[in-house]
Amino acid sequence: MPVTLHAETLPAAPDLSGWATIPTAIAIDTVPGARQIDPDIRPLRPAGQQPRLMGRAITVDCRAPDFGAVLHALDLTGPGHVLVIAARGHRDHAMIGDILSGHLRDKGASGVIVDGAIRDTGTIGQWDDFAAFARHITPRGPTGATEGGVNGPVTFAGTIIHPGDLILGDDDGLVCLPPETWQAGLAPARAKLALEDTWTRALRQGTAAQAFSLAAPFRR
Repeated sequence: MPVTLHAETLPAAPDLSGWATIPTAIAIDTVPGARQIDPDIRPLRPAGQQPRLMGRAITVDCRAPDFGAVLHALDLTGPGHVLVIAARGHRDHAMIGDILSGHLRDKGASGVIVDGAIRDTGTIGQWDDFAAFARHITPRGPTGATEGGVNGPVTFAGTIIHPGDLILGDDDGLVCLPPETWQAGLAPARAKLALEDTWTRALRQGTAAQAFSLAAPFRR
């Protein structure tokens, strides 16, 4: 059957720029309703070199090895978006490579995440302004371009992601923030960042027991 397009535009969103400085570790530890995405979905570049990922999800339900839904999603993906390719962990055929990723990059997309395979990593891995995460890397390309769905809810590596959800990614992995977390979640996330700064300063000036207000240990 042909590719199903569920929606052509995302629902409106408030200003989300405050999330640009929130690490995934802080978000998953402090934000009620945040969803951790399978840690086996890894950033393409080594730790310390991975561009940060933040953007609203354009979702793709991929029927790998067919990548028709990915092609249809290209025209809907724009500045600040993250293309979310749910390919059910398929490892033998890449659902995206440097040509399509480069097109998304030219359109201002933040990046792509793939529960499946990606290829042309030598090229994509040179980009400092486009983040890529995937479960697998493989040289073999897709076959067929007629199936799948775009901008409907998808199960991505066991996590439900809806179109427009906020995706955060960094060296530690990926987190999905649904709309109900956007406003209430920022305050506890920022508070945890401030607390971590306090811990760091306290550790430099004293002991761990003092920094973390630990009860005195039992001594034998």
